[in-house]
Amino acid sequence: MVSAKALAKEIVRSRRTVNKLYENKAQLNSISMHLGESIAVAGAVGNISKSAEVMKLVNDLLKAPQMAATMQEFTKEMTKAGVINEFVIDAIDDALDSEDMEGEIDEEVDKVLTAIAGETAAELPEAVGKERSKVPAQKANTSSEENGTAEGVDDEEEEIQLGLLKIDPN
Repeated sequence: MVSAKALAKEIVRSRRTVNKLYENKAQLNSISMHLGESIAVAGAVGNISKSAEVMKLVNDLLKAPQMAATMQEFTKEMTKAGVINEFVIDAIDDALDSEDMEGEIDEEVDKVLTAIAGETAAELPEAVGKERSKVPAQKANTSSEENGTAEGVDDEEEEIQLGLLKIDPN
């Protein structure tokens, strides 16, 4: 029985040793993971420091204050160009509007002349109205007699009749 006790004692020690070995293995794995984490952090710090150096070099190359001043000048020039563009567009619109206004003015003048011609035609004697109907037929013939007086109508009346025909062909 002494040997059985000694054997049981060795089995218990072996189990404790195995459990300690498992604990040591777990601690070593934990230490390994911490070391891996430390290495990763060190690599990230190295990359960040390199990035900071690159950013500093780029900042030195770009010269941020000068770039800001250049951007402000560019903004001012673009604003000026926009204002000039608006002036040009307004000038073009005004020019085009003046052409439209000339057409409207011509129409109004024609209306006034037509109204005046209508009043004048109403005041002319009926004989002059008959002569007016003869004048277009006389215009077709371009003889030298027709350039003078026509059937007793003097030059002034003929000019009035021709003017009325230009304004109101009815």
